[in-house]
Order: sequence, then structure tokens, then C-alpha cells
Amino acid sequence: MPTKPTTHSYATHVVWTGNRGSGTSTYRAYDRAHEIRAPGKPTLLCSSEPTFLGDRERYNPEELLVASLSACHMLWYLHLAADNGIVVVDYRDDATGTMVETRDGGGKFTGVTLRPVVTAREPVDEQLAARLHDRAHELCYIASSVAFPVGCEPKLVRASGTSMASPQADGA
Repeated sequence: MPTKPTTHSYATHVVWTGNRGSGTSTYRAYDRAHEIRAPGKPTLLCSSEPTFLGDRERYNPEELLVASLSACHMLWYLHLAADNGIVVVDYRDDATGTMVETRDGGGKFTGVTLRPVVTAREPVDEQLAARLHDRAHELCYIASSVAFPVGCEPKLVRASGTSMASPQADGA
């Protein structure tokens, strides 16, 4: 008998904090400052990107989307590594995303590339470590939910310090 899928729900509270006193009376009359809140967690100070009159010192939604994809992939990879006997001692990712503006002023992401550098303790099976990135991509809830390619260019580093490039695992 098939089991019923488990449903998870998430809630956040977004508060605009950029009213300078005249609200949105003109496009330049207000700040893009806002806060993202969730019960029991620190508040994230956010804005739009500077191109859209935002504050470069605050996270923007586009950065948070790229970070969400990176974090989801990382968490799945760590889980799979633990299940498969690969001892990860460090994980870092310099992920990038590309958004293209449309003529009507909107826009959309055309892709995100993850570049995880995974440091694993010896002994480590390089091929298995690379395949786990493919599987992490398949399992990532966020990557499964976006309408653009998410690529992955992993690098495996042996804990002893010897570096080796992994075969490219493209999640697109």
C-alpha cells in the first residue's frame, strides 16, 4: 500500500520598513528595506539589489534564492556522504546565479551554478563523491521547484590537502 506523501509547511513574515514618511508617493520616495521574520529565528535585514535602489549591505531576494539552492544541495550532500561512508570535514560553495530583465521591467533567472568544494577525509572514493552531487541535486526540494537549470561544478579536496577535480556533475 503506497504511503501518503508527507507535507511540510513554511511560514515567514515580511515587513516593509522603508517608508520615509510619504509612502510610495514616487518611485524614489521610499526605501526598499524590509525584514524577513520567522518565529524563534534572527531577523534577516533585506532590500532590493542596488540597481533597483536597494541597500547593498542587505540581502536581496535574488541572493537568497541562490543561497537557498546552495544550502539545500549542501544539506543533501552531507546527508548522502554520511550514509555512504564519506567523511566530509569542510564544505564551501561559491554559487552564482544569472537573472535577465525583460522588456516589460520584469525578469527571470536563467540559471544558477553551484561550485562546491568538499574536503573529505581519506580514504574517499572520488567517483562516489562525484555521483553524490548528482543525487543531491535530484533530491533537493528547491532545485526541483525552480524553472531554470541548476548546474554543479564540484571539486573534491582530500583532507591531507591534496586537491583533485571531480568529474562535472551537471544538475541541469
